[in-house]
Amino acid sequence: MDRPLLSFVPASSLQWPEMRLSDEQRAIIKSLAEQVVGSDARVVLFGSRLDDGKRGGDIDLLIDVPRRVDSRVLTEARLAARVERALGGRRVDVLLIDTGTTLQPVHHAARTRGVAI
Repeated sequence: MDRPLLSFVPASSLQWPEMRLSDEQRAIIKSLAEQVVGSDARVVLFGSRLDDGKRGGDIDLLIDVPRRVDSRVLTEARLAARVERALGGRRVDVLLIDTGTTLQPVHHAARTRGVAI
């Protein structure tokens, strides 16, 4: 018997990985990333917000885009500012990877240790 290539899990049974962001904060971040970068952007949380043993701290986001982004640094700053305003001034750092990015160790660490939101 052939096995299906994909198996689907009902959304009601899914749980977010451990992270110190509320459902509302995740939704705001994802929405703003789509507005600023586009719907093809993959948003990843990394850094101290993934450690339940820590308190406070900034929000570190990796935005991974499968195409070239014009003015990458300006786009990073624009998204960080919008998320900071929407979350009441919480400090936000944004790294954006597009097809023209020369990957640095921080990019690799964020991709391997981060959690998609």
